This record gives sequence, C-alpha cells and structure tokens, in this order.
Amino acid sequence: MKLHHSTAQVFVPDGQPVATALSRITHLGIGAHQDDLEFMAFHGILECFARPDRWFGGVTCTNGAGSSRAGVYANFTDVQMMAVRRTEQDNAAVVGQYGVMIQLDYPSSMVKSPTDPTLKNDLKEILVATRPEFVYTHNPADKHDTHIGVVIAALQAMRELPRDQRPKKVIGCEVWRNLDWLADAEKVVMDVSGRDNLAAALNGVFDSQIAGGKRYDLATLGRRAANATFFESHATDRANQLIFGMDLTPLVADETKDIVGFVSGFIDRFHADVKKKLSQRLGKI
Repeated sequence: MKLHHSTAQVFVPDGQPVATALSRITHLGIGAHQDDLEFMAFHGILECFARPDRWFGGVTCTNGAGSSRAGVYANFTDVQMMAVRRTEQDNAAVVGQYGVMIQLDYPSSMVKSPTDPTLKNDLKEILVATRPEFVYTHNPADKHDTHIGVVIAALQAMRELPRDQRPKKVIGCEVWRNLDWLADAEKVVMDVSGRDNLAAALNGVFDSQIAGGKRYDLATLGRRAANATFFESHATDRANQLIFGMDLTPLVADETKDIVGFVSGFIDRFHADVKKKLSQRLGKI
C-alpha cells in the first residue's frame, strides 16, 4: 500500500503484520479529523468490538494542525498539536480494539481542493488493501467543508473500484449536521444502546479538544439520546442511543449517478413533507 505522504502512519493495535491487519478489515471508517470516527462510526466500532470475525479499520485524513486549543494546550504550536492529536487517535484505536488505524496526515487545504486527486488515490489504495463490506464516512449534507472534501474523495475512490470489489453498504454519518430531518423511511437507523461506557471511553480519549473548550463527549451522547427519544412520537422508546445515517450505497453501486442530485433529492423530499403538512393544516390541500 503506497500512500502519498511520507508522514502517513499505519498503526496496528494488536501488533499483527500490516498486510494481515489490512486484509481482515470488514468495517472501515473514513473520517476527516481525529475523533470523527468515534463520534460518527461508533456503530461500526461496536459491530466489531471483541469479535474475532469482524474488524474495524479507521482512516483519519487530516493532520490536526487546525485543532482548537485552550487551557494546557493554549500555547501549543501546530506541530505539537498534530503530535497530540495523532497520539489521541491511536489511543482510541487501542480502546476500541481497531484492526488498523491509518492517519494520512493531509492539511485541510488539500482535502478541500476540488482539483487535487491525491486523497482519493490514497483512499483507493486503502480500499483495495482492505476490501471492507461496510464503509462509514461523512454525510454529504454536513456543513464542514473538510468533511465534504473527505466524503467526495471517498465516494470517488469507491466508484473507481471494480464493481465486485465495492463495499456492500456505505453510510454517511452525523457530525457537523445531524440527520433527524431525513424521512424516517430513508434513515439508516443504528442502535448503539447499552454501550455508553465504551462510547464515553472512546470520546474521552480526545482530551485536547474537551479541555480545549469543545465538549464533544457530552454532545455526542446527547445527540444519540435525542435521536432515540424523538425518533417516534407515538411509541415508547425501544432504544436509548441512536445514530442516524444517510444511505450512500446507490452512489457507489452506480458511478453514473449524480452526487448533487442524489443528495438534493433527500432535501427536496423533506421540503415537500413540510410543505404538505403545513398546507393540510391551513386547508390549502
């Protein structure tokens, strides 16, 4: 596996040879920043946790140089912060028993570039080496530009694979915009109830961000609890922690499908549903 940056790192928590570690991956998470995987792809981590037949692989694309910093981290240089963030991500891989953790070390500017294919090529290398059945990445309606850069690169990489080598399921996940606005029938509903201890342990690893003034640990569990409570209005809760996803599999199965049109379709259907409910109440239908 040949990666673009010489500073890219492949970490195998259980010490297996890299080739072995890569070949056993069944669930792959592709995130922009250190901690994105733990927030958005927790379902995949749980699916593989303590399972000898399933392995979660993590990919973090950026180098962490732009991370917020306060408190004990307030005067850290970009280089120091990058080292802290990389260590935190590797520590999360140990806690979560990942099969492999790959950090590609890209600056955000490269990830966001619409003309630079380098990240796509790296992701394609990883996908060929891992051949995952399931992929978790950012959802294309996310509001973070770097997240959009990652999901587009990931989709393009998967679409360039031979059809028989493409993942069976690709899910766009919640980080910088939730997905409760999707029609219930179109939500990928991922029940992660009963593992709050593991979720808290994974989220809490990222001390530089929590101490830096962003309580992602509380917000992430709070979002999942809110998803569970507000999912059904006329039934008691059957879960207490839900993650919502957008099914991106059709975009990978058919490389001719327009990405913008596909994602806009979800928004158009949301708009139509709101308009219909209001019009019915106002007697306009």
